[in-house]
Amino acid sequence: MRAQVLTAAHRPLALTELAPPKPAAGEVLIAVKACAVCRTDLHIVDGELTHPKLPLVPGHEIVGAVVEKGAEVDRFQIGDRVGVPWLGWTCGVCDYCRTGRENLCDRARFTGYQIDGGYAELTVADQRYCFPLPAEFDDVAAAPLLCAGLIGYRTLRLAGEGERIGIYGFGAAAHIVAQVARYQGRRVFAFTKSGDTPAQDFARGLGAIWAGGSDESPPEQLDAALIFAPVGALIPAALKATRKGGTVVSGGIHMSDIPSFPYALLWEERVIRSVANLTRRDAEEFLALAPKAGITTTTTPYPLADANRALADLREGRLEGAAVLVP
Repeated sequence: MRAQVLTAAHRPLALTELAPPKPAAGEVLIAVKACAVCRTDLHIVDGELTHPKLPLVPGHEIVGAVVEKGAEVDRFQIGDRVGVPWLGWTCGVCDYCRTGRENLCDRARFTGYQIDGGYAELTVADQRYCFPLPAEFDDVAAAPLLCAGLIGYRTLRLAGEGERIGIYGFGAAAHIVAQVARYQGRRVFAFTKSGDTPAQDFARGLGAIWAGGSDESPPEQLDAALIFAPVGALIPAALKATRKGGTVVSGGIHMSDIPSFPYALLWEERVIRSVANLTRRDAEEFLALAPKAGITTTTTPYPLADANRALADLREGRLEGAAVLVP
């Protein structure tokens, strides 16, 4: 099979011929139909996430069809269409796993990081962390749901029930979660790089009632702020824009250092919290919600051979929505 392989951080991926993987007990072999490109992939390739297995096939927003089953697989049949997200394996026995918080499992392994992922024609995945996909989405449209959608959904859920939602960094996750927020009757305020008119227009087109630079103050105080850009300076900016008792949620796995800020920004019971990975509950709830909410994903397809170009376009901010590799 063909696969894009990372051999060391800061190096381009290499299109390589590999032997097809074999599913172990509890695993399925999947023919990859589409794999979205996530900012987390950039953090791995650029050396900001420092513990990948090497060599590594990246990619954790996988859509494909089951073509072979390992022993003891009982959730799927040959031909089933499945999605595979970032969280790829957990121990199932620790306190976190036994209380529905498997996203915090100390022994967790992650697709496209410690487990070879979807920048390939074939991949294997633990059946516990594969999910049926709604028929309303074709393969390319479904791929961003598997991380941008899931992480956005969890970030919004952890923000609470507030009506006025600020979204900092209007990329793949934001363009999906904005639609979820609007479906839930919330009002969305979008924050982009200063002067990024196309991104602001994109946000307005998805229902944001206001869009401006991340250095601007919104016309109303926010009940909660969701941060998807990996920029630590956005934490104090979001706190400043958030009302008493509001919540600032960082949805990314990596962020630059947060600068010091006056305690007055945190006082009055404001909350800062992070999102770590996802749970199976998140996947089940969000994938059921997406077609009901009329979610649409904005995508740019790339052939598998152009994975480095897709990563570069994401790095340089040339994308609207999500890049998707199509083997």
